Amino acid sequence: MSKSVATFDHGTLCSEWNYCAQRLATGSINGILAIFDALDPDSSSFNCSNRTKVHDGSIAKVVWIPPEFGDAVACILDNGALSLWEEVAQDGQSPHWKLCKCFQMKSRRVLDIQFGFSSTSLKLVAAYSDGYVRVYELQDPLELANWQLQAEFQNVIDSVSKFGKASCSSASVSWIPQRTNNQLLSFVLGYNSNIAQLNSSKVWEFDQAHQRWLPVAELASPGDNGDQVYAVAWAPNIGRPYEIVAVASQKGIALWHVALHPEVDGRLPVEKVTLLSCHEEEVWQMEWDMSGMTLATTGSDGLVRLWQSNLNGVWHEEAVFQPTSST
Repeated sequence: MSKSVATFDHGTLCSEWNYCAQRLATGSINGILAIFDALDPDSSSFNCSNRTKVHDGSIAKVVWIPPEFGDAVACILDNGALSLWEEVAQDGQSPHWKLCKCFQMKSRRVLDIQFGFSSTSLKLVAAYSDGYVRVYELQDPLELANWQLQAEFQNVIDSVSKFGKASCSSASVSWIPQRTNNQLLSFVLGYNSNIAQLNSSKVWEFDQAHQRWLPVAELASPGDNGDQVYAVAWAPNIGRPYEIVAVASQKGIALWHVALHPEVDGRLPVEKVTLLSCHEEEVWQMEWDMSGMTLATTGSDGLVRLWQSNLNGVWHEEAVFQPTSST
């Protein structure tokens, strides 16, 4: 028998658990950021502990900051801006949420963001509607308002490529899950745009020696022809001799193996191992479990699907969930 974990406000558009799945943030059509907490640490039921008006319009996405840097949530707003809100408590008062930073550009809209961190820094990668990527770095771990632009580039392999003005309706970013303190910072990015060169998912890696971001792999087959990418998800790696990255496009969900070590030209060898046919039209979101063994996907058909591989490495649909409405 199913059990309700939390009851969202009417008009809720997006939600995300924090890194330890002990808190839940939601964003609504009326600009309310709601935070849900468990009444009991051993309970699986969550109640709303705070509601904060962060925008006059709607909130398109909420993303928790890594817990090492406090309790904070980034909100992508319907006007294309990005705001960062932090929970603070002062002089014995109840905790409240305050605005730390607002990233806004008049001619660009933020389409997706993700945080990535190492033992020395916290970075924020933001994909914009003009096909550009901006990477920000936190200057002081105790001050979430102090961010500096580290890099800006387009999601293309050839930086001298010439094409018309990009019109991007969506983008998807996924950082490599952290395994060790000294691993290289990497993320994968794909676009849904009118420019084929931008669309294909690229793996970007930070070159510490030259302090720049380099494209080290392209997750696309010769016949993809710049297919629009709906979502990407980088799987956690516990002992595998390769990485797994899921890429969703109009053809389905492709699972790619990405080598751990580059070839002599600096590129990472890649291999598409399967193409999962699912969800009638567009895939909205993909998430891996903590072991990197199960992929959850959801899309325009309103279903949640779980995917796993058998002992022979063949991926199959393990379960399908259909939402039910409460009365």
